[in-house]
Amino acid sequence: MQHDLGALTSEVQDPALDTDLGWAIRMVSAAFRRVATESVADLPGGARGYLVLVALAGGEPPTQLALAREVSLDRTVMTYLLDGLEAHELVTRRPDPRDRRARQVLITDTGRARLDRVRQSLAAAEARLLTDLDAEDSAQLRALLSRVAQTAQREAVTPDEADAANC
Repeated sequence: MQHDLGALTSEVQDPALDTDLGWAIRMVSAAFRRVATESVADLPGGARGYLVLVALAGGEPPTQLALAREVSLDRTVMTYLLDGLEAHELVTRRPDPRDRRARQVLITDTGRARLDRVRQSLAAAEARLLTDLDAEDSAQLRALLSRVAQTAQREAVTPDEADAANC
């Protein structure tokens, strides 16, 4: 156990830029943004529109508010984004049968087809970014990043929560 702690301590004290988590996240984020932007450019809302379609592609149709929370978007931004996606017939909204005041959001067949095309393009872009990783490393990176992202999402304060705290 002390050996592991010693290795961790030496890693923390290593001043090299390439061992800094913040630097690594920034570099990967910037590179991913560049390659992904092309893949989602023709979707209304770009990357945000893509995330909405992905969130809608599986499972029960969420309410508009639940969807906004899931993809970490302000509910007003979500409304405008859904307006654009709906105008292109990629999503549709209907009253929630459990609460007629709420609106459920559903992906359309056109939306699914468009999402499939974007996913193929995005997969090719991701493959270029992950070219130095084998399949096992790539899968492990995805799994670990997903876990960290879920922690980050739980820890994030949404704009609505921040407004309520400031009242």
